[in-house]
Amino acid sequence: MSAVILALAVTVAQLALAAAMALALWRMVRGPRAQDRVLGLDALYVSSMLQLLVFGIRTGNTVYFESSLVIGVLGFVATVALAKFLMRGEVIE
Repeated sequence: MSAVILALAVTVAQLALAAAMALALWRMVRGPRAQDRVLGLDALYVSSMLQLLVFGIRTGNTVYFESSLVIGVLGFVATVALAKFLMRGEVIE
């Protein structure tokens, strides 16, 4: 019984995260300002990181957990660099 509930919860989570990724991609492409595009990119990498975590739960393979950690670190650095570029016009001082 609990395996069925887990499989159903993972499927629902993957569908919800796929919808969130589609909406974030739409915001990234259609954003009227650069700040909206950065926000869409931020939401997209968080959703993809969570999608990999849910897929790792489904398969039981640990490589997906490690790859989601790498996506999280690179996404954070990219968001900070883009925010600094938008605020000051340069990344490296």
